Amino acid sequence: MAYSRPRFDIADIVRRHLPELEADASLGHRQTKVLRAISRCRTAAMGGHVDVCPDCGREHPSYNSCGNRHCPKCQNLAQEKWIEARARRLLAAAHFHLVFTEPSELRPIAMSHARLLHGILFQAASATLLELGHTHLEATLGVTFVLHTWTRDLRYHPHAHALVSAGGIALDGSRWVPTSQKFLFHVHRLGALFKGKFMALLREAQERGELGLTGVAFNVLMARLAKRKWVVYAKRPYREAWHALAYLGRYVHRVGISNSRLLEVADGQVTFRTKGKATATLPEVAFLRRFLLHVLPEQFTKVRHYGLYASPKLLEKAKAHLGDQAIPDLWRKPAPDDGVEDRLIAIVECRDMLCPDCGSMMARKHLPRPRAPPEGTPA
Repeated sequence: MAYSRPRFDIADIVRRHLPELEADASLGHRQTKVLRAISRCRTAAMGGHVDVCPDCGREHPSYNSCGNRHCPKCQNLAQEKWIEARARRLLAAAHFHLVFTEPSELRPIAMSHARLLHGILFQAASATLLELGHTHLEATLGVTFVLHTWTRDLRYHPHAHALVSAGGIALDGSRWVPTSQKFLFHVHRLGALFKGKFMALLREAQERGELGLTGVAFNVLMARLAKRKWVVYAKRPYREAWHALAYLGRYVHRVGISNSRLLEVADGQVTFRTKGKATATLPEVAFLRRFLLHVLPEQFTKVRHYGLYASPKLLEKAKAHLGDQAIPDLWRKPAPDDGVEDRLIAIVECRDMLCPDCGSMMARKHLPRPRAPPEGTPA
């Protein structure tokens, strides 16, 4: 099936409302920086090159991408590269997919203290899994987490997807310890332990004065958190490690919404696909504001590894214990010949250099980024 370009582009919506949003004091520097990057992505403002046919004069400009991790157009290639890199480190064993969610009572705090709250989420969830691995299996598990902050309709809903090996290396390093193929740990036990660890980390943050809450407000919050049931979502295990990685890989470089989900942009309204056949419609500015809820703090690490996946030494031991017979063909195949890949890219680029009108070889000319005018120059 031929690729068809999406009808609508979030960047066009951003460009229409960028001056208004830049003047909005409620938006932070990080959010306006993301908007500017998206508005310039693959435009002349980013520089690039132009292919010119010397015979018929046809010109075809191509502009550089912004590379911002929140840009909907810049994530597909990054996703494929991540999957390829992780495949070489993934254990050839079944893996479980779990989801740990920040309680709704904490979302107002998470919006203003994202780095702190998301960090606590990672700490509590990873400590829960590693502790249960030690106590129930007497083994160290391999765990990879990916943070997501959105629902399909772009509401704020921070949660972490976990890819967990169905077993681990014995604490003394002597053998591989498998776990049940039906479930990793009981979800009620997971939820209770996660709750205890998360709340303990919240208390420590409050004692350090990092939450910005009065003592009374904090006590009320903790009472509400103590009453509720904390649920950890668990799916059936992936029997093939590659399937688990491919699934998780879709989450790693995904942003809140892609251009392909935009169904209609008209009369100042945006209609987009949510789940299945369901849709949502928002005014353009409200749509952008909801999108901006999911801008992460500067240099925040949204993918984190624990246990075996955080220790190259333990990981190699685990692979040795699993043995070559357990490793699917994917891991036994030699790495691609970089020279072949380079030659294929060269062939494709050569084909693209032919003029579609007359077939002549087009000449490529570099397009530098336009320089900003000197300070004080009238716009």
